[in-house]
Amino acid sequence: MNANPRISIVVLTYNRADELMGVLHSLQALPERPEIIVVDNASTDGTAERVRAEHPQVRLVREPTNRGAAGRNSGVAQVRTPYVAFCDDDTWWAPGALARAADLLDAHPRVAALNARVIVEPEGRTDPTCDVMAHSPLDARGLPGPALVGFMAGAVVMRTTAFLEAGGYEPRFFLGAEEALLAFDLQARGWALCYRHDMVTHHHPSPARDLHRRRASLIRNRLWLAWLRLPLAVAWDETRSVLRDARQQGLRREGLRAAMAGLPWVLRQRRVLPPQVVRDWWLVHRGGALAADAPSTPVVAQRQ
Repeated sequence: MNANPRISIVVLTYNRADELMGVLHSLQALPERPEIIVVDNASTDGTAERVRAEHPQVRLVREPTNRGAAGRNSGVAQVRTPYVAFCDDDTWWAPGALARAADLLDAHPRVAALNARVIVEPEGRTDPTCDVMAHSPLDARGLPGPALVGFMAGAVVMRTTAFLEAGGYEPRFFLGAEEALLAFDLQARGWALCYRHDMVTHHHPSPARDLHRRRASLIRNRLWLAWLRLPLAVAWDETRSVLRDARQQGLRREGLRAAMAGLPWVLRQRRVLPPQVVRDWWLVHRGGALAADAPSTPVVAQRQ
């Protein structure tokens, strides 16, 4: 039985059965005793059979194909608690973190997501991204921690209604910057995102990764993200920045070709973000306010 009926965990997995078994063992030992929902992205290594045999208390969702990050949508569709924590098959929550998250979300109804501090194993060091989050330059008045413009997909606790309202993860993105689009859409709806240093999750990066494919997808998705949500001048600036990164990685042609293939869909789905969301994104990613004389729409104004 769920000892804390406020929160569930959705674990996304693909062909990492051995690692997943260890993660599930850790999650089932949590004092919060949350319901655990495993989304198997069409694994071919016997993952589903092992979950059923070794962890029968876990709810299993089997996808017919590998949907990437969008597999999490199927997990959240099964959630019956107001809050949902996310894990990958190489991450697990520390005892007490989920209860703390639920208390904070209870107390701060405009917050949609709390990003945890990620401890990278086996070194036991804090992920550098968390140090950046802890020093966010954004206005955090009235919030339970530093304000963010994004979050880490496998290290976040979210308000279930906010996730569903924003539409979850976009299937076309598969993997790479998928959380950035969801973060944009949450903020466009007035939700806040925060970092909490005292909420801890652990990450032991799996060696079973296709890094080339992940990097190429990230280039494509960053280009899509710019043209899906940013004003024209800002989108052009971001495009130049992404292509510079792609050139340095030897992925410019591959990433640009993949992005162009999805351009008709991107233009159909284009919805420019509210000005304040754009300003906050610029402040975090460019380190300063949008220039008042930049050639853009009225969102390009000095931050007050």
